[in-house]
Amino acid sequence: MTTTRLDLTGLKCPLPALKTRKALKGITSGDFLEVHCSDPLSVIDIPNLIRETGDKVEITERNESRIVFLIKKTMS
Repeated sequence: MTTTRLDLTGLKCPLPALKTRKALKGITSGDFLEVHCSDPLSVIDIPNLIRETGDKVEITERNESRIVFLIKKTMS
């Protein structure tokens, strides 16, 4: 298992979700995608995207300036 880090800090909706979708297509089932965002709407957009793709958000961390998602790729 590998973890790919995706820094989307500074990007506004819908770019974080679109770039996360594209990155998920490039990783293997069982691997992780760690997504760093600063757009407050990403707490809605990224989980909705993951429900669509069938993958799984393992961890979400949030502070004043950053949101981090750890996503496990479950679908091929």
